[in-house]
Amino acid sequence: MSAIPRPAAFELSNPAGLYDPRPNAYSHVAALAPGARLVFIAGQGGEDAEGRLSADFAEQARQALANVATALQSQGAGLAQVFKLTLLIVDHDPQRLAAWVREADLAWGGAMKPVCTLIPVPRLALEGMLIEIEAVAAVSTGV
Repeated sequence: MSAIPRPAAFELSNPAGLYDPRPNAYSHVAALAPGARLVFIAGQGGEDAEGRLSADFAEQARQALANVATALQSQGAGLAQVFKLTLLIVDHDPQRLAAWVREADLAWGGAMKPVCTLIPVPRLALEGMLIEIEAVAAVSTGV
């Protein structure tokens, strides 16, 4: 997944007076442009199209991002249009955060990362599921 230039449908920022969130792969503020069309993506796990889950957290994170990208593509959008994420991570720890940051860096490259809330959880919907990613994207309507 390569990074795509940010659309004019939203602006991300990190205001002075708040700590720098970039090392943890997120931004503090997202502001929508007038007329932006919102696209909401339900929580996507790391299962492939056949429902198989890797036992590896990083592989699940990569697949979950690919699943988000597939859902976005169905609406004429991509990861570059995502401004808000909610991450649910089973047994969250510094190693899983580091793996998430690596995958987010691969997905968004040097661009600012979406605003994000990470919620540690004891379990997710499917047995063996280690991450779930919910996304909100904004698409410019040209209005």
